[in-house]
Amino acid sequence: MNTDVQQHFQNIQQIIREGKAGALQAVNTFALKVNWQVGYYLSRRLPESTYGDKVVTNLAEWLQVQEPGLKGYDRRSLYRMRVFFDTWQSIDWSTLPDFFQEKGISEREISIFSVKEIVVTASPQSPEIPAALLRLTWSHHIDLLSGCTNHEERLFYLFLTIKERYDVRELRRQIKSGLFERQMLAKHALLLPEHPKKGLLSDVFRDRYVFEFLDMKEPYSEFDLKKALITRMKEFLLELGRDFLFIGEEMRLQAGTNDYFVDLVFFHRELQCMVAFDLKIEAFKPEHLGKMNFYLELLDRDLRKSHENPSIGVVLCKTKNDEVVEIAMSRQLSPALVAAYETKFVDKNLLRHLLREWTQDWEQGKTPGNEQ
Repeated sequence: MNTDVQQHFQNIQQIIREGKAGALQAVNTFALKVNWQVGYYLSRRLPESTYGDKVVTNLAEWLQVQEPGLKGYDRRSLYRMRVFFDTWQSIDWSTLPDFFQEKGISEREISIFSVKEIVVTASPQSPEIPAALLRLTWSHHIDLLSGCTNHEERLFYLFLTIKERYDVRELRRQIKSGLFERQMLAKHALLLPEHPKKGLLSDVFRDRYVFEFLDMKEPYSEFDLKKALITRMKEFLLELGRDFLFIGEEMRLQAGTNDYFVDLVFFHRELQCMVAFDLKIEAFKPEHLGKMNFYLELLDRDLRKSHENPSIGVVLCKTKNDEVVEIAMSRQLSPALVAAYETKFVDKNLLRHLLREWTQDWEQGKTPGNEQ
């Protein structure tokens, strides 16, 4: 097969793939609009006060008789449709930019496009589904409805899923890992270094990371932890964020006649800099920062390109005392930060409790309490 013919064949293949993707998206859009309209009808046109508290059950049974082969409209599914409508129609989408600004969530953090572009006000008079909701599947929405407790959290995952193109499994994992609470905690608890793109750092880095996918059993070494993270690089990158690109492990740096090795080195596309991770299986110690400063200086001297920003270091520890970190960081000159990691899912109730404490202390102008 000559090159020209092969190129034409590849073009046809691409057309077919795009057509299939478009067809699937069209089916998904139609299904969501139907579910929204059914939810609207159940919520606004068939109120329980008029038709009794079994209206959903009665409708499911009636549909089963009238449409014996109809699937996806049993009592539970119909109830979800009503909750779907009731949950999202109460949001004034035109106020979202102000809402996110008030909560300290940047548009850059949650969306690849301005929320103003997807504003469609949902109201009883105009039961049109907000455009942003059509970007996800019904399975995504079920997890958003069942896994989130308030609009702030639900909106965070909605736009993050659109931005990162999470499949259902990835979204479910992020909700279970308490990503929303951890990201919000980072805004209060994470001590951010000086950097040309400092405003982005709280969107990129977290105070706590969750590596439950490693299935690590005590005791394990730093070498074991590093190898496990490399083996599960796909999941590791999902936890870090998809703008991270892996450069290498045990990256060799030279100073004088000695060799030094950085555990893991990444490049971050938006920050436009290298990010070095130093893994620790112990609690944070001040001397960890001194070692990281040395690594960053070597990285910037030997490997940093002229158009790149200064490298950032992350000391990733098993635990950390925030007071010790704060003191150690008080005279820190290099762009480094300290974060903790877990090898199993953290209790979301604990994360929510910590977030409330940090938020209250921050609003009252107090120094936040220490957490181990």
